[in-house]
Amino acid sequence: MSDHEKDTPSSGADHDKDAQLAGRIKDSARQIWLAGLGAYTKAEEDAGKFFDRLVNEGEELENKTRGVVERHVKNVEGRVGEVKDRATGTWDRLEGLFDQRVSGALRRLGIHRREDIEALEERIATLEAEIEALKKNQDS
Repeated sequence: MSDHEKDTPSSGADHDKDAQLAGRIKDSARQIWLAGLGAYTKAEEDAGKFFDRLVNEGEELENKTRGVVERHVKNVEGRVGEVKDRATGTWDRLEGLFDQRVSGALRRLGIHRREDIEALEERIATLEAEIEALKKNQDS
């Protein structure tokens, strides 16, 4: 019997084994493919959930920080208001002191204030009117 003849009867068995092996490889490849698709789908779902979770956490953080920032802004605005009020009060006092000093210096120099001059002008106008009235009475 030749080697070829020996291989021929058993060649049917080898062929079955090869077909079974090919079938198992094909099944394994399909399972791997399906597992990959499942993993991809799961990863996509998880990524969406993960993204949504990140968005929610970001919103929570924004809300917390917004409140803190708003409190700090209000605090600073309040302090600015206090400082502004103090500065305004200081300027008002300085202005009053300046006016007093200038008025005192002008009085020492013999220079009258506007109010004094206006009062004198009114008195002069009144006196002039009275003089005119007296002249008319004398002429009549």
